[in-house]
Amino acid sequence: MLQYYSPSLTRYSRLLTREVRIGELLLGNGHPVRIQTMTTTDTMDTAATVAQTIRCIEAGAELVRITAPSKKEAENLLEIKKAVRAAGFNTPLVADIHFTPNAAEIAAGIVEKVRVNPGNYVDKKKFDFINYTDAEYQAEIERIRDRFLPLVHLCKQHGTAMRIGTNHGSLSDRIMSRYGDSPVGMVESALEFLRIARDENYHQIVLSMKSSNPQVMVQAYRLLVQKMDEEFGECYPLHLGVTEAGDGEDGRIKSAVGIGTLLEDGIGDTIRVSLTEDPEFEIPVCQDIVRKYEKPAVVSTYVPEISSLPYDPFNYRRRKSVPVRNIGGTQVPVVIADLSKTGTITPHTLESVGYHYDEASDKWNIADQAADYIFTGRSMPAFALPGTLRVIVYADAYTDAADKQKVVPIFDLKEYDSVARSTELNFVMLDCYSEAGFDEAQLKRVAEDTTVVLCLSSTNENAMQSMRRMVMELMRLNIPCPVILIADSNGHTPDEHLVKLATDTGALLLDGFGDGICLGYTADATMDNIRTQGRTYLPVKDISQFTNNTAFSILQATRTRISKTEYISCPSCGRTLFDLQETTAKIREATHHLKGVKIAIMGCIVNGPGEMADADFGYVGSGVGKITLYRNKEVVKKNVPSEIAVDELIQLLKDNGAWVDR
Repeated sequence: MLQYYSPSLTRYSRLLTREVRIGELLLGNGHPVRIQTMTTTDTMDTAATVAQTIRCIEAGAELVRITAPSKKEAENLLEIKKAVRAAGFNTPLVADIHFTPNAAEIAAGIVEKVRVNPGNYVDKKKFDFINYTDAEYQAEIERIRDRFLPLVHLCKQHGTAMRIGTNHGSLSDRIMSRYGDSPVGMVESALEFLRIARDENYHQIVLSMKSSNPQVMVQAYRLLVQKMDEEFGECYPLHLGVTEAGDGEDGRIKSAVGIGTLLEDGIGDTIRVSLTEDPEFEIPVCQDIVRKYEKPAVVSTYVPEISSLPYDPFNYRRRKSVPVRNIGGTQVPVVIADLSKTGTITPHTLESVGYHYDEASDKWNIADQAADYIFTGRSMPAFALPGTLRVIVYADAYTDAADKQKVVPIFDLKEYDSVARSTELNFVMLDCYSEAGFDEAQLKRVAEDTTVVLCLSSTNENAMQSMRRMVMELMRLNIPCPVILIADSNGHTPDEHLVKLATDTGALLLDGFGDGICLGYTADATMDNIRTQGRTYLPVKDISQFTNNTAFSILQATRTRISKTEYISCPSCGRTLFDLQETTAKIREATHHLKGVKIAIMGCIVNGPGEMADADFGYVGSGVGKITLYRNKEVVKKNVPSEIAVDELIQLLKDNGAWVDR
């Protein structure tokens, strides 16, 4: 029995799905979460594709997907498969099909799995709105059935698995006309194809609900699980991924927010992290994400089950809170930088959290990603603080503070009545269900203080679920205090920190819970640099700078606070029509200062105007060495030579008032 969309919302418990065989690999039904990636080479370059496939397998990929946009690529999958098998590798290969049913039917007899996109497998997207009658809509379903059945029959004949992979950006005009650009439309798009397959008693199916927006992606998967459970009484395995996540830390954080949120709820049987990097670099990130779920979680016995949800997990709505100073209400979530482990606080210390002191002019320069508060434990800065920045200290240090306008206290719930408090702002820590309950009467009394902001954390293994359950309790008790989400990482590499922090806080922010975040690290955490593609990844001055940057990136990924340019960038594949990694780096270098502007960089038309529907501007490959530029979903310039396309994009930004000089 599912709790809305998950076996449990208070502890980690895997969703039991049908078992699907992909070659020799078993997926779903409690088997480990499988890791996969996709090649970026030209499928017709057999040697290059085979070599890259083998590199991915050796890095840990359990499935490798290869694009087959036409019949000739589908046919060449046979040569690729022969070479991979001859090299001693039995890893299943997956054909990626979008527009060409004939290619899918060829591939079904060669590889172990075929991926089809229901949004463009039969339909063609023209961005037309058509008001279908019920009879006309049913006639369209019958047309789809006729075109889809040959593939279903071939997959049954050859024992080939299939992924029905919905993309948010490539929903058909028919689905868009009836359901809109929504998670509901994404789910119905997949279910139309799934019902046809079930009618033929074909069940070797995996489903996905991908979007470049983690919020949409999470809602769609949750809704799909609920709908499958209601309609079929069972669920099929789910492939998780945030499409067009981008590169670097942003791509990793966006992926961890979306994928991690669903894995925390037990949803997901295989994952792919879509980075604009060589595919073998996706694998370690996948491994970091799934590592937590390889063993049963130690579950706190103090987290009560849920009888009813006080919020809608399928539609985002921020929890209502009463503002305290600049925290809560309709204000953007704040960032609290944890500097409690850095020792003496100097002006130089604050550089790591966005404040640069110019001694010559005696002025502070404040960055877009400057922390709103700093937590220093008991250390008191001996200099004038910049702007509106305030220091949070423990209650005993607050008592001795000379300037109580710039310093505010933090204390736990039990000491609230016995310590000096601010008349303006007080932070109260609550360790969620990590001990044998909490004093409800005390919490309600503290919450009557209109200066209180609650800081939620948990030392439980199921920390996110514990914090989520506490927010629900606050809602049940009608406690409107703003909430700060606190998460610590004990990782040893940048990726490990990113995954842990993004999952623990991002999952809550996507549900509308959280008026601020504070990220830290445990005593045994380290910050070992890793190398990727010949460069040191995430060069930062110290771990405090890293956690501050990560906090802003998590808020950006969850669309709760925009502080920098956002890039919706697809991973390369055999369809890509230009050097995607080089171009993405060039565009990022030229535009990274444009706060709040969303730029899509798409290798080809498959992931073009649809998947970038959320972007302000688009840069899409339309032919070899040719680029089409978009403003929103409208074509502005076609067939721009790639040599000058970045300059043309900058001019487009300027023409539309989106450009500011650095």
